Amino acid sequence: MGKTDVPGRIPSVRIPSVREIMDDPRLRAAAVRIGVGEVREAARGVQRSLRAGDRSVAEAVADAVVRLPPAPTRHRRVLNATGVLVHTNLGRVPLSRAAVDAVAHLAGTSDLELDLAANRRGQRGRGALDALRAAVPAAGDVHVVNNNAAALVLAATALAQGAEIVVSRGELVEIGDGFRLPELLESTGARLREVGTTNRTTVADYARAIGDRTALLLRVHPSNFAMTGYVSAPSISELAALGRPLVVDVGSGLLAPSPLLPDEPDVSTALAQGAHLVTASGDKLLGGPQAGLLFGTSDLVERLRRHPLARALRTGKLTLAALEATLRGPAAPVQTALARTPEALRSRAETTARRLRGADVDAAAVDTASVVGGGGAPGLSLPSAGVTLPAALAEPLRTGRRPVLGRVRKGRLVLDLRTVDESDDELLIGAVLTAWATLRPVPPEPEPQSGPPARTDLAATHVGTGAGVGTGAGP
Repeated sequence: MGKTDVPGRIPSVRIPSVREIMDDPRLRAAAVRIGVGEVREAARGVQRSLRAGDRSVAEAVADAVVRLPPAPTRHRRVLNATGVLVHTNLGRVPLSRAAVDAVAHLAGTSDLELDLAANRRGQRGRGALDALRAAVPAAGDVHVVNNNAAALVLAATALAQGAEIVVSRGELVEIGDGFRLPELLESTGARLREVGTTNRTTVADYARAIGDRTALLLRVHPSNFAMTGYVSAPSISELAALGRPLVVDVGSGLLAPSPLLPDEPDVSTALAQGAHLVTASGDKLLGGPQAGLLFGTSDLVERLRRHPLARALRTGKLTLAALEATLRGPAAPVQTALARTPEALRSRAETTARRLRGADVDAAAVDTASVVGGGGAPGLSLPSAGVTLPAALAEPLRTGRRPVLGRVRKGRLVLDLRTVDESDDELLIGAVLTAWATLRPVPPEPEPQSGPPARTDLAATHVGTGAGVGTGAGP
């Protein structure tokens, strides 16, 4: 053994250069797929591993190849097994296959703002706008911006800058990451006229507040909480009759009533009840990309579309492509997840748990409850089923090559299958088995033999790179 060798480590070898490591055919192919920078960093990781002396060059390179990201992004795809359908921390909802294909289809140059037949400028994103009009025929016109907060900001700026917005105190909510609706609206230069109390507001409260400076009335669905008990609020039709433009934020993006979510407000109903302008999110219950959707009378929508701020809030071609495909294509994944029955989920849970137990994993099927999340249907519990595992599996599953996120309840990790597509069941099982292997105790090394080793064992110590050295006493 050389002076620089350490017992238990691979004997010292010459550490190849970054260029030599990157010349491996697998790394050359990866550089074409994800970029030279990612592969160069992986090669440096190989060098660090070799300096640690715990593996051979071939082993270090093979490990680096496995660890390369599938795409040139620092973000990773996560398998959502939390039971939260619209999970903001996980990017809200997954896009449909149709939407993903549409994004790829229009990723290059396209007729985004070109009328090919007339050979002149065309309406930007007319395909998505036409699909929205078809989905909500009660709307006089529609418009799209980059998120629902932007939709509200555009409406307040175009219709109420320097004037008053009348809104109930019970609807001045805080949205994600500490952003508060009052501060968002006041940033537009509008003044808020608060009416009513936290739990009760009447139509008379609105009527008394209306004056010469009143530009619009605002109704906000408090989508991330629910109030019960001694509460009341005027209907949309009552507010619409007060003679001022009524803007209604339905939040979660339902375009029409859903029998599965009977208490969740929707765009079509709000318009039918007299709302002049309705805003909604595109990436919640609609199941599309992040977008702010506006529906309303043609004159109000046109005022918003022609306002200078609309240019700063407009969406890109990929968002418009995904939105149109979501509206025209098959059901989005969030809609499919919402429609799964408890019986079907229980059957999948039992099958999954049985297969895991067959591999000696501590797993059991369990009934559980999912939620919509993302501010949708607060307080609603959806009967579901999943698999429980030891809580110690939460970290290796979350940090594995394909992360899996569940929730820990009463000392057990629960993987709720409502938010896992059936096509990902095999992927989920494989991830659990991989994580389970990291928890199983390493078998103890066999005790050294007493007395001189057999001749065949002695001979083996002189073969190869010295891996057998030290297995027994010398003769």
